[in-house]
Amino acid sequence: MKVFMFPGQGCQHEGMGKELYDRFSKARDIFERANDLLGRRITDVMFYGTELELMETRNTQPAVFLYEVALALAQEELKPDLVAGHSLGEFAALVVNGTISFEDGLNLVLHRALIAQKACETVKTAMGAVIGLPDEYIARRIKEIWDETGEPIYFANYNGPGQVVISGSKKGIRLACKAFMAEGAKKAVPLMIGGSFHTPYMKEARLELKEHIDKTTFHTPFVPVCQCVDGLLHSEPERIKDNLIEHITHPVLWTQMVHNLAKEGAMDFYEVGPDDTLQKIVARMYPDKRVCSIWTLPLYESYQPLSIH
Repeated sequence: MKVFMFPGQGCQHEGMGKELYDRFSKARDIFERANDLLGRRITDVMFYGTELELMETRNTQPAVFLYEVALALAQEELKPDLVAGHSLGEFAALVVNGTISFEDGLNLVLHRALIAQKACETVKTAMGAVIGLPDEYIARRIKEIWDETGEPIYFANYNGPGQVVISGSKKGIRLACKAFMAEGAKKAVPLMIGGSFHTPYMKEARLELKEHIDKTTFHTPFVPVCQCVDGLLHSEPERIKDNLIEHITHPVLWTQMVHNLAKEGAMDFYEVGPDDTLQKIVARMYPDKRVCSIWTLPLYESYQPLSIH
């Protein structure tokens, strides 16, 4: 079984998508549809903008979503049996498997970005990456640090065994990272991301995004999607919708998602994105699986983008 994996925010880079636009007519059509829908040429920001411009809230998430959908649909030689997206990537996965339309997906992603940004500006929070400690140990310690200091700390992403992202108050994240480094972590550092995505801090954002999701038509997908909220495969439109609503306040269970995809018989994992973040995680977890970028397909291999490494 073949899985298409769609990464989330953070994989963006200057010039992303230009190679797709220049070479593939299907991708070019998707990019131009996005320009028309947004009422501005987001492709100019993606192809020619600076890193700072690409990191603006109204640009980052739509740009990543757009790139991933265009990359998946520019080719027809490979069809997934399953799809999975990490955080923001779940929206691209739901377009590619037919659950929502491209137009609705782009609309939801844009609203998600703006709503989350507003929530981040309301409450000053932070996120931190911790590598090299067991998940159970981190769970116990963040609770102890919270109890000792009164500074809230939550899990935001379970990215792989011994690789998590925590989120909470700025002081809480700073104290936790300092403690984890002293306690043997390979890495424990605050991230250059404002806000506490995938935590209860996004409660108001969840309610606002729910209004937009409730107005969106969800179809029965062509192939199941493995969702971030519970790590399970789903094909029922209403359940997929409910999970997408919970998505903004719930941690990303990527570790569990990969295990469940493997249990379902997935053997080939194709990353559909501009870098190799998810490939590295899956390859470490399952060295016996075929893990690669969709750019390795014959259609693309003669035109490898310089960003892939």
